[in-house]
Amino acid sequence: MFNPTRDQARQFLFDAWEKMEQKAVLTDLEKMTIAIMWQHPEYHTLLAAREKFLDRDYPPEFGDTNPFLHLSMHLAIEEQLSIDQPQGIKSLYLQMTQQCGSEHDAQHQLMDCLGEMIWHAQRYHTAPNPSIYLGCLRGKLGLLDPPQT
Repeated sequence: MFNPTRDQARQFLFDAWEKMEQKAVLTDLEKMTIAIMWQHPEYHTLLAAREKFLDRDYPPEFGDTNPFLHLSMHLAIEEQLSIDQPQGIKSLYLQMTQQCGSEHDAQHQLMDCLGEMIWHAQRYHTAPNPSIYLGCLRGKLGLLDPPQT
């Protein structure tokens, strides 16, 4: 399993942006990454300034969104949707897209729930629990969770 460090993940994002600017050949993952980056013009200046932003921290108490985390979560969601893992995520995403009116806004709803699942796992020192993720999405859609057996 690929588990990059913070710097490696950031380097990947900067490298993809740089390759796109240079019109170099992109991998499929880089193409997916660039498509996500285009949906976030507010990050373009940052992506073009590796040295200035590579080591910058984004503490939550300052209220700043971490652009690297945000883009990486979009990538994670794209991967989840492509393989429907956790099982059922794709169906919930399609319903969320209808509710939100756009795929991008729906992904932000998924991102909220993905973050909740990650927070829960960190808080209680457990593995990420897809039931928390999917339950959060069902709640946002106004769907009741099936009874646990």
